[in-house]
Parts: sequence; structure tokens; C-alpha cells
Amino acid sequence: MTTSPTADLSAAGVSIWLDDLSRERINSGAFKHLIEDLNVVGVTTNPSIFAAALKNGESYAAQLGALAEAGANVDQAVFDITTHDVAQACDIFAEEAKRTNGADGRVSIEVDPRLAWDTEGTIAEAKRLHAKVQRTNVLIKIPATLEGLEAISSTLASGISVNVTLIFSLERYRAVIDAYMTGLEQAKENGHDLSKLHSVASFFVSRVDTEIDARLDAIGTDEAKALKGKAGVANARLAYKIYEEQFSSERWQALAAAGANAQRPLWASTGVKDPNLPDTLYVAGLVAPNVVNTMPEKTLEAMADHGVVTGDTITGTYDESNQVLNELRAIGVSYEDVVQKLETEGLDKFVVSWKELLADVEGALASARTEGILVS
Repeated sequence: MTTSPTADLSAAGVSIWLDDLSRERINSGAFKHLIEDLNVVGVTTNPSIFAAALKNGESYAAQLGALAEAGANVDQAVFDITTHDVAQACDIFAEEAKRTNGADGRVSIEVDPRLAWDTEGTIAEAKRLHAKVQRTNVLIKIPATLEGLEAISSTLASGISVNVTLIFSLERYRAVIDAYMTGLEQAKENGHDLSKLHSVASFFVSRVDTEIDARLDAIGTDEAKALKGKAGVANARLAYKIYEEQFSSERWQALAAAGANAQRPLWASTGVKDPNLPDTLYVAGLVAPNVVNTMPEKTLEAMADHGVVTGDTITGTYDESNQVLNELRAIGVSYEDVVQKLETEGLDKFVVSWKELLADVEGALASARTEGILVS
């Protein structure tokens, strides 16, 4: 007998990861409540999260002062600060990683988003991040750009677990799964233990509705308005169908026989943007075995407070979901245009956040150097 919506969610096969990390959250012991009371078993980060953490946190002052004194430049400082936080979070979730044989207890850190179109640069940065964090439960986040696909395979081939991020389209998701299996095949050839490699494929949800609903509003017909708030969930449910198909293929069976773990779908961007939609829509509507839902704290709290888990809400919905996408096409909403725009905008937003992070850290380093001169 479970006792809370988040416990029910976990029992239904959904791993709850928090989409947030900061030094203040680590130092305050806040993760204890999240783990014990809200069933959180992992953490994801991105450039926007780190930019917000650095902007609002005094807990970085000591490290920034030490980095300034050591003469670190801004890129090195950001690298050291973010990897420090991720390593600390990995330690907090180490027991969960042990309990689940590495499936959960994971903490993700993203490569510099300015490298998203640079295959070799991404591979090098992934290895550098992994070596710096030095924790077996870290996941290196690599965007699912066309240039990122080869980087995903190569990073896995080096024995490094990967979180593939910024997936919007079903076609690209198929390519991501292919890149994952290619990476595992190469890792096997390189002598790595496949059972130690883990991966998630982060499929973004709410941003699909935000973009498509704006187009539906522009069309303005009753038929268009009736489709609002449906595309994000439908798209994700069809992604799960692809997951089921690809991870029952002959190619996959050969890898599984060698000890490989399936790459789990991860529902990202699950905070509801439209106040007219239920605030737990992208959680309660995407329940199925072997998935991850990474939630901002507001969504997690909403789910814990009044979320209702009714079991699997994905399996058996594929015809209905296809119908939603077909109806969108029929009234003039281009799926291909939407997903391409979302990928471009998503990467642009992360680059902007990264530049904000660099600017804030540069300012903090300059202040620390000035204070050091005044003290001496």
C-alpha cells in the first residue's frame, strides 16, 4: 500500500529526478527531504539551472575567491564550480545508484552548449567532464543535434554513460537510439562492461505544446482550439512506442545478451506553461514502466500535493496520439517545422544562459580579485 502520489508514481515504474541543482540546495540538506518524502532518485542540470544558481547563491563566494586567487580564467572557474556541485550531488545519490545497479541515483551535467554543432569538441568535453567529476553515477549530457549523434556513440564507446538531451522529434529519437546501440557495440569491441553503461534519452514535452498551441491560436478555428494542449503528450507517447519497438529488436537482443541496459526515455520540460492546463499533465499523463520524469520543484510539489496516478497512461494510446498529429497536419501545423524550430531555440537558450553564467562568474572573479588587493 503506497502512501503518496510520488510513491504511486515510483511504483508504476517512473523514476523521479529533480530538474535543479545548486550549492545552496546541497549545503542545506534539502535533498534529504526530496529523497525520503518525495521519492526523488536523481538530478538533472543544464546551463540555465547553473546560471540561476550562480546568480542567486552566496554559497559560491568562497570557491570563487579561491579561484580568483589562483588566477583561474572564467571558463576554468565555471568548469570547476559546476563539476564540484555535480560531484557533491553524485555523492548524495550514491546509495540510490548502488541500490539500482546504476539505473538511478544519477546526476547529469551538460557539455558546453556552444559545442552542440562540434562533434569532436563535444567528445573531448564529455571526456573532460567525466574525468573531473570522477563519480560512476554521473551522466554526461549531449544534445541530440545531427553533429551530436556521432559524439553520443563515441562517448559511450569510451565507457562513459550519457544523457541525450533536447530531443523533440520522433525521427531524431530513432536516430538517438541508433547512436546509442552503435556506441554500445563499439564499447563492447573496446572491452567495456556493457552492464556498467547507462543512458537516458531526454524527450522534451511542454515546449511542443507551447509552440503548437501558439500556431493553433493563430489559426483560430474551433477545430484548431480543440487540439490545444494535446500535442506534447501525444508526441511523447509515440516516442515510448518507438522505445518499445527498438528495444525489442534483434539488434537490441544481441546487446542485451551481452549485458547492456536499455536506454530509458526521460520526459523533460514537464513544467506546465499554460495555466489552463492541469499542472501535473506532463507527469500523470506520461506514466509507463521504465521511464524517467525530471521535474522542476514546482511540478514535483504539485504532483506530491494533488497528483493522481492511475497506472500506465501511455500503452494503448498510440492510435489516439497519431490521430492528434494527423489532425494538426490537416489544419496546417507543420510538425517538421515545429520540432526544428524547438531544437534551434532550445540550443540558443542554453547558449544565452551559458554566456550569462560566464559573465556573472567573470564579474565575481573580478570582485574577488579587487577585494584581495584591498585586503593585502
